[in-house]
Amino acid sequence: MAIEIRLKRIYDEPADDDGNRLLVDRLWPRGISKEHARIDVWAKDFTPSNELRKWFHADPTRIDEFTIRYLDELEKQTTAIEQILFSLPHTTITLVTATTDLENGHAAILKRFLQPLLQKRG
Repeated sequence: MAIEIRLKRIYDEPADDDGNRLLVDRLWPRGISKEHARIDVWAKDFTPSNELRKWFHADPTRIDEFTIRYLDELEKQTTAIEQILFSLPHTTITLVTATTDLENGHAAILKRFLQPLLQKRG
């Protein structure tokens, strides 16, 4: 059974077909209650380190170098990430973030990283 990964902003309404909702931000989003967010896992380990996040936010034109560094951080945590992923009951995983740029932010990079890992499970 194929596993689908979706990206969604935390400020968008949760949907019944979101499956497992993973918050992939290191900081809890402002103005959102935990009850309203309906997060199954707050996946802080899936997020860029504080140092990398601050480095990138200082100059967002460094996206290529940020991507390389972030993927390196994720590689070092593959086993822990797989343990969380493989424990999820649904075949849909929605990565939830406060990031405004879903297609180019860290959540999109994370999605590309997770897809081959999930092929092992499927």
